[in-house]
Amino acid sequence: MRRKLAAGNWKMNGTKANLAELDAMKSTAETDQTDVLICTPATLLSRAADAVSGSPIAVGGQDCHANASGAHTGDISAAMIKDAGGSHVITGHSERRVDHGETDAVVAAKSEAAYANDLVAVICIGESLEERESGKTLDVVGTQLAGSTPDAATGANTVIAYEPVWAIGTGKVPTLEQIGEVHDFIRETLVERFGDAGNDFRVLYGGSVKPSNASEIFAVSNVDGALVGGASLKANDFNGIIAALDKA
Repeated sequence: MRRKLAAGNWKMNGTKANLAELDAMKSTAETDQTDVLICTPATLLSRAADAVSGSPIAVGGQDCHANASGAHTGDISAAMIKDAGGSHVITGHSERRVDHGETDAVVAAKSEAAYANDLVAVICIGESLEERESGKTLDVVGTQLAGSTPDAATGANTVIAYEPVWAIGTGKVPTLEQIGEVHDFIRETLVERFGDAGNDFRVLYGGSVKPSNASEIFAVSNVDGALVGGASLKANDFNGIIAALDKA
């Protein structure tokens, strides 16, 4: 059985005052079947790790450089995330792909850097609204999945997050049938590439997930959890999502 995962991505939000939200998440995070992860800005990572120490909550970074070190002003390495107390790192988020021009090859290289430092890579894939409306969703998702996922990926070191770009932060959510179609396709593709081990990968849905719609999304085939943006910034909202996932 794949353990469920509720992952929060704080994006470019949060100061030390927001760490109080982590305290309010601790009791809800103590579940039998759901893992909880919060990916903070780099400025908060070490303090977040200290804040959740001894609790079930894991913390991670939102991006890493593919290189171990060097003249890359403003970037952080996977080793730095590990040293700060992180256990995971998001790679290939659509905002990185769009804002910074990251290609599938770049995402794969960053994921390999994560593996080299014993971090779990949360690899993000997803189509734009134009691609969805032109019927290219599965082609786009399949291409990104193949190009962004290293050969060394396993269910232990990799989580796949499907986030339709047009649903992130917009309040728009695909139909349950659309979510199921993509998640089933991702599962089939992983099994085709990795054999039975493809069933070990957790596949998350992301894009305007909130307590009010979480239960129905988590009931969809091959949805193993969620990658949550804005709703992970407030314990009241994220606790509702954790609770819904734990009951799914």
